[in-house]
Amino acid sequence: MGIRILPNNLVNQIAAGEVIERPASVVKELVENAIDAGATSVEVTLVDGGKSLISISDNGKGMNENDLMLAIERHATSKLPDDDLFHINFLGFRGEALPSIASVAKLSITSRTADSENAWKIEVLGGEVKSPVPVAANKGTTVEVRDLFYATPARLKFLKTGASETAQCVDIINRIALANPTISFYLYDDKKKRIALNSCQGELFDARLKRISDVMGREFGENSLLIDAQKDELTISGFVSLPTYSKANSLSQYLFVNNRPVRDKTLLGALKAAYQGVLEIGRYPVCALFFDISPDLVDVNVHPTKAEVRFYDNNAVRGLLISAVRNAISKGSMETAQLTDWDKIIEKDIKNADFPKENTMFLRENVRVDCSLPQSHSLYRPTAPIRRKIDSNIIPEMNNIFSVKTEEVADISENDVGVLGQAKAQFHNTYIISQTEDSIVIVDQHAAHERIVMEKFKSALATKDKTQTQMLLIPEVVDLSLSEKNALLENAEQMAGLGLIVEEFGSTAIIVREIPAIIGDCDVKTLIHNLAEQIQEWGKDFALEEKINHICATMACHGSVRAGRSLNLAEMNRLLREMENTPNSGQCNHGRPTYVELKLKDIDKLFHR
Repeated sequence: MGIRILPNNLVNQIAAGEVIERPASVVKELVENAIDAGATSVEVTLVDGGKSLISISDNGKGMNENDLMLAIERHATSKLPDDDLFHINFLGFRGEALPSIASVAKLSITSRTADSENAWKIEVLGGEVKSPVPVAANKGTTVEVRDLFYATPARLKFLKTGASETAQCVDIINRIALANPTISFYLYDDKKKRIALNSCQGELFDARLKRISDVMGREFGENSLLIDAQKDELTISGFVSLPTYSKANSLSQYLFVNNRPVRDKTLLGALKAAYQGVLEIGRYPVCALFFDISPDLVDVNVHPTKAEVRFYDNNAVRGLLISAVRNAISKGSMETAQLTDWDKIIEKDIKNADFPKENTMFLRENVRVDCSLPQSHSLYRPTAPIRRKIDSNIIPEMNNIFSVKTEEVADISENDVGVLGQAKAQFHNTYIISQTEDSIVIVDQHAAHERIVMEKFKSALATKDKTQTQMLLIPEVVDLSLSEKNALLENAEQMAGLGLIVEEFGSTAIIVREIPAIIGDCDVKTLIHNLAEQIQEWGKDFALEEKINHICATMACHGSVRAGRSLNLAEMNRLLREMENTPNSGQCNHGRPTYVELKLKDIDKLFHR
């Protein structure tokens, strides 16, 4: 068969495969069109997860009869007034969404402008365009998409269940809603309301904060850190979670570039690098970050879906993000996530406690009544039961049963009491009980000391002009692909500053002459391969720092106070004071919390006070 030009309907179906992948893609494109049209309210209706019907209604500026005819033509748009692809201020601009949808589904558009006497409706069925007809409708536009992919059955059979497709649409609307807090969004699926986000009033920051709380939940707001950084023409604002508040996947990472939701590898990689050493392995931080940058310095025309962007200076964006997040974590380094749901706990009565019978009998036999406390004592309450005192000669036996250690100490000066309070006891030789003015603090002694030792290692490394290196007796030759070798050598200077000395060795190999002394007897080849792969993927050398931090963390773990070690009160208080002066002491090297705080008012609720 000779070369021929494909028919328009087939060209449109091929192009549609790049833009329209599933119902959520349709929702994204049409909702972004509504926002570009100046809508203040957008309503989405789905049937069977959007496979049978997707309806998008808005109160934007609308279209007249002529605009409707042009809107369904490929590459017809109203959003590039100067034909300038380097200064894009709209969410949509390619003019591909409506014709792509029309080529794979049954499309109808009803629209009315503010000065029009009536609305106009146009339909596209099987590639056949019907002439616009006048209808009655309010100002704005309603787009209905029926029987998605009926013209391309191969694509239809790969769609998931209606519930799964609805979940994808909900995620898309949530992302768009976060970037547009002054617009109301509603989503209905099979007549059930899934999203109801009313417009948020006030200044942009206040409105954005309210929308973040509505979409991401109050718990995130209570365990988040403010980000506000600026450098040249780039501004980063928003919120990131405490290291101890994390998720099992990255679905709760919301990133926006000039109010456009994106999933960018550079930004995701920088976020991961910012949390290295403070986040539990296999966990992901939660964030809502907004990047405002001059349109001249970012390319949003990378892919038809516009979900990826390219920055003119990736290193500047990555560096500012990492420094902003790390500064926020450092300022909140004494904070740990408070996830205890006291309301649920208080709903349950404390009864039928399962105490071993032998322990109960032991207490009954060895506890005597003591009424010697005066009523003026700070702990005395007239309605409280008679206080009991335990005979001192049974304390050792009780310590064995309950593994609690207490001791009497002289009065401690105010200089010995800090934010984490004063140590009062140790139980199970693992946890320290501390008392503050209005709370009780429980500290994991091993996790806390592990972070302290880790930060000492990092501080020692930071004070050196160059990381101490260990020269290899026999230099290691590592074979790489050409692209991996080039990526590694491009960052050779930065790696040398971290103590890893590499040189070119042949066409597709490098030779390693020195390694950081702190790494010790590591598998150099594996390190280099992993490093090359990550540098090639993310474009930065954070993998080596992560490796050094991991080694530091391992050393800190083995050199820290172990669980099961008995401490006296002086040692406990010394540990608390060191925690207060140590960065990131709210979490251990693996991202787990080092302490939890129980407010006295919450404890009072447990006892219905």
